[in-house]
Amino acid sequence: MNLEMDYSSPNARFTFDLKQSPLFKKDHQNFINVVGRKQLNTLKNISLLDTYLGKNNIVEPHYHQNADEVVYCISGSITVSILHPFSKQLMNFTLTPGQIVNIPRGWWHYIVSLSDHTHFLAIFDAPNPEVILGSDILKFTPANIIARTYCLNENQWKQVVAPIKPPVFIGPAKDCHQSMEKIMSHSTAHQYAQPQYFPLPPYPPYW
Repeated sequence: MNLEMDYSSPNARFTFDLKQSPLFKKDHQNFINVVGRKQLNTLKNISLLDTYLGKNNIVEPHYHQNADEVVYCISGSITVSILHPFSKQLMNFTLTPGQIVNIPRGWWHYIVSLSDHTHFLAIFDAPNPEVILGSDILKFTPANIIARTYCLNENQWKQVVAPIKPPVFIGPAKDCHQSMEKIMSHSTAHQYAQPQYFPLPPYPPYW
């Protein structure tokens, strides 16, 4: 819905404190704040998530059904992993401060923090960000459908997904019984073989 804003209205808001709009908080090092038209009514087709992560924390696999996304690293370092829907290739981009990655609308992706005190923005070309989370898909797709579709044992699948408590947003959960080091050492997705990396190109001469 495209509602025109009356900028002369006394209700028009032009500034906002992101700390007043938490989207998700895992702990004091891992949290996400949000701003969109719901928080700042003079915004048009732009919104953002302000994300802080400790080392080895993960913004869970997800996609945005209503917007393209630009991820901009402010501090620390992250790896943004994107499943290319046409080539079926998992693309891994490591960002340090000042670098960005563009994620097209509807593309499956996740973000891994490589250092403590990581801070990045996710900027969307939509008045409010919308998301489909991997934890929702895993938890709420009926177990019998998963089992029949992929020839799995239904009871085993139920046991696997039982600990998932959507929305996860930032994983692993605080009550995860495995150590972070053990999780990362056994995670083939996090080993990131070097040929999978896509180095950012050198800056072109803009002037």
